[in-house]
Amino acid sequence: MIDKKTQKYDRQLRLWQAHGQACLEDARVCLLNASVAGSETLKNLILPGIGSFTIVDSKLITGRDVGKNFFLTHDSIGKSKSQVMAEYLKELNDEVVGNFVDQDPVSLIDRDPSFFRQFSIVIATALPEASIKKLASICWDARIALVVLRTCGFFAHLRIAVPEHTVVESHPESVMDLRLDQPFPALIQFSAQFNMDQMDSHQKSHVPYVVILLQLLDEWKRHHNGELPSNAAERQKFKELIRKKQGDLLDPENFDEATQAVLRACTKTKIPSNILDILNDPEASDICTQSSFFWITARAVRDFVNNEGNGSLPLTGKIPDMKADTESFVALQTLYRNQAQADVAHISQRVEALLQSLPVKTTGHVHSASNPVQISNEEIARFCKNCQSLAVIRYRSLHDEFESAKTAEIQTHLNDLDNNLVYYILFRASELFFETFKRYPGEHHEDVETDIGSLKKCVVSLLTKLEIPVDSISDDHVHEMVRAGGSELHNIGAVMGGIASQEIIKLVTHQYIPVNNTLIYNGIKGTISVYTL
Repeated sequence: MIDKKTQKYDRQLRLWQAHGQACLEDARVCLLNASVAGSETLKNLILPGIGSFTIVDSKLITGRDVGKNFFLTHDSIGKSKSQVMAEYLKELNDEVVGNFVDQDPVSLIDRDPSFFRQFSIVIATALPEASIKKLASICWDARIALVVLRTCGFFAHLRIAVPEHTVVESHPESVMDLRLDQPFPALIQFSAQFNMDQMDSHQKSHVPYVVILLQLLDEWKRHHNGELPSNAAERQKFKELIRKKQGDLLDPENFDEATQAVLRACTKTKIPSNILDILNDPEASDICTQSSFFWITARAVRDFVNNEGNGSLPLTGKIPDMKADTESFVALQTLYRNQAQADVAHISQRVEALLQSLPVKTTGHVHSASNPVQISNEEIARFCKNCQSLAVIRYRSLHDEFESAKTAEIQTHLNDLDNNLVYYILFRASELFFETFKRYPGEHHEDVETDIGSLKKCVVSLLTKLEIPVDSISDDHVHEMVRAGGSELHNIGAVMGGIASQEIIKLVTHQYIPVNNTLIYNGIKGTISVYTL
């Protein structure tokens, strides 16, 4: 009997499984300003079941708000936007706790920075750049993920900032780890049981291709000083050995699988360079009571590689489907699974030893390096299973982005006038405009012509500061930004709400690879560009 919760979240559980759902349900999300994009983002987080959300907004609902936000009605006009939005959004999922704070986010950032330390994710929308800078510093120091979201007309900008984000389950398309170049003892014994020269046609056609390759690789190495086929010519000769062993089988599917896997079988098992970087990272070397489960386990894996693993990562324990009789395939699956479990057991012992060596024994179950952590066997097994595709993203702070911009990289993108990075410049120029006029360009129809000139001056000022030629932004782009008038379009907000919520789920669950670090959406062309700024 499937419980109601599993029935409710069935489809998403297939994506991030129960442990990912648990992370989602632990998430505490804060939205600053109930903008269209912000509301859509919250909707897409509430439906899959985040733990709680808080909306901070002091504005009253206007007719303009009702016209662009599907969650608001005519009866809402004149009421508190944060309260009404929280009430409507809570109706989407009764398992999610919703709160509101009827205060101006700008004032709250200045007056009570500690308020934000209670959240795991902060989403900032429709905030001036000066406040964004202050908020970014607060969140950065507290190691809280900040997602900045802006929309204007047909264009949108998203920025993620957090000192470090670790990913255990990046969900690569395919990870094959058969270790045919260095088989473990149980696999060698299993392979030796098959005497293909004495099998009839039916039996021979059901020998797992792993066994075929192991036996023929062993034969090859006996005649080549223990070396694997190392170039195209040798691999071709090895394939001829396979065809010779195949003989005149009527159903040679398993031998065809062996032939197709020759390159993989002849490739020496080694640790990918990006994984080596993670294992040798200072965070893995300097384990302390504040270390997260990711870095403690990474250290244990590194120690395993240097000892029991003989230079290799723990076995993943998965094998692909292949032509074989049921008994042989199940036995092969069991061999790989048992070896993987043995590797996990070694690493679990090392994790426990590391935890015992710390001054204070860690407790609790969180994924933040600012809190103590207890590591379960399930987490260790998951880490080992995915250790070939781990990821660590160290984001650039907004302070660094604003104070030491990547001028050369920006210039390269701006050399193409159709590159979406032009809107990054225009968004920032619009913030300079706001600092002077306390409104966004084009917001008042009677000032459109004047605003075009003023925004162009802001663009020139920003490009000059970045040491980029001032003609890198065309007048057409400036006109389009002024024409938008700082408006929020619901269709653009809905698209960005979908994108932002997707990235936030990645951050919360530590699964899949989130954007690093800036995303620009062009609604006119329907294109998305990602930049590391």
